[in-house]
Amino acid sequence: MARRSNSATRSLEKASARLTRKKFVLRLYVAGITPRSTEAIANVTALCEEHLAGRYDLEIVDLYQQPVLATGEQIIAAPTLIRKLPLPLRRLIGDMSQKERILVGLDLRPKT
Repeated sequence: MARRSNSATRSLEKASARLTRKKFVLRLYVAGITPRSTEAIANVTALCEEHLAGRYDLEIVDLYQQPVLATGEQIIAAPTLIRKLPLPLRRLIGDMSQKERILVGLDLRPKT
């Protein structure tokens, strides 16, 4: 029984190590330089620095300057955060102030 438990623990640790090495590719869509957009950018940047330091790329897209990208990604509201990698693709919509919701949405924390 102890061998099975140790094996399961090692498997879980290996899976966790692979997840922590994954590079995250994120794209945050905002609508202009508004207080809401500025807050969303600050919130996502702070969260990434805290939980993904050194292993993320964050692209900020202003929908007023690049409206074609909104059509291509089917953006219907801003701010919208899209996790492009690792797959599967994830979308989060809102002001990005709910840290727990973002962590769960990015699969950095399990649902509780």
